[in-house]
Amino acid sequence: MLYITETLPSGLLERAANQLHEVLPGPTLIHLAGRRPQPLFASVLLHGNEDTGWLAVRRLLREYANQRLPRSLSLFIGNVEAARHHQRFLDGQPDYNRIWSNSTVRLGTPERQMAMQIVEEMRRREVFASLDIHNNTGVNPHYACVRRLDHSFLHLATLFGRTVVYSTKPEGMLIQPFSELCPAVTVECGQPGQIYGVEHGFDYLRACLHLAEIPTHPVAEHAINLFHTVAIVKVPRDVSFSFDSDDADIQFSRDLDHFNFRELPAGTSLGRIRPGSHARLEVRDSENREVSERFLRIVNDEILTALPVMPSMLTLSERAIRQDCLGYIMEKRVGLRPAVTQAKDPVPVY
Repeated sequence: MLYITETLPSGLLERAANQLHEVLPGPTLIHLAGRRPQPLFASVLLHGNEDTGWLAVRRLLREYANQRLPRSLSLFIGNVEAARHHQRFLDGQPDYNRIWSNSTVRLGTPERQMAMQIVEEMRRREVFASLDIHNNTGVNPHYACVRRLDHSFLHLATLFGRTVVYSTKPEGMLIQPFSELCPAVTVECGQPGQIYGVEHGFDYLRACLHLAEIPTHPVAEHAINLFHTVAIVKVPRDVSFSFDSDDADIQFSRDLDHFNFRELPAGTSLGRIRPGSHARLEVRDSENREVSERFLRIVNDEILTALPVMPSMLTLSERAIRQDCLGYIMEKRVGLRPAVTQAKDPVPVY
């Protein structure tokens, strides 16, 4: 299933994301040599409708077309077939950002075997750092995500920007196994089609390629806004919802995604439940416990926040909500406690 090459396929850099299937047989791992041999790993198009990462990589490789890269680069181009159809993933496919754990995809599936092959390949090459580049469907600032509160991880994240989200869920994301190999981040470059997102992704890739090493001293507290994801919000499969019609179990606020990264006071309305309906949102914490009563309450058929919360990734995309989730709930972390400094065997700090 995985195609591996050490040269750029002919015509690759002339293709948009939805044209990559013309030159790539499927998911592709490209190893390109650079002056520093320890490779930077970059992943794009795990979700086929998130093309900012590919556009940023394409611009980077065009810039270095006639010169040697400052560091070796291993580029994974993910769901080529979904990109062809401008979809996150196709019916019958797993989510390519949920295949990196045995708890989320069966061990024997082709996609899971591919994920394991990539991780082992990068382990063998002693990967320097891992960047997974994404877009999102709602109104969010650009931010980086880490799975470990290790100084080197936070430095890699703040090189992208001051806003950093720490989360250990969901399971099966690419950042999960790579966090055991090297400093690893996921970066969210806003919504597709925004020029600034491509520019930001390009600048970040180039900066990471020029790193001789990743600092291991503590990140200054004034240099980071650190948030912790504490819960995921989903719409149950048997509950209908809408943003522009009353004919649904839940009628969400039309500007719901504008709540992202805002401190919402208790009593903020997220939407209304159809009178007589027993519909509810499902909220689960990092231990997969149902905690909706902690965060939400229903008053006169209105869904209200039960305490001050800060959401992220809230979206108006029905397909994204059904395929993934409505959004996440975060809390602001105040202060950075000491963490270990060795990226090879970091210990989470709680």
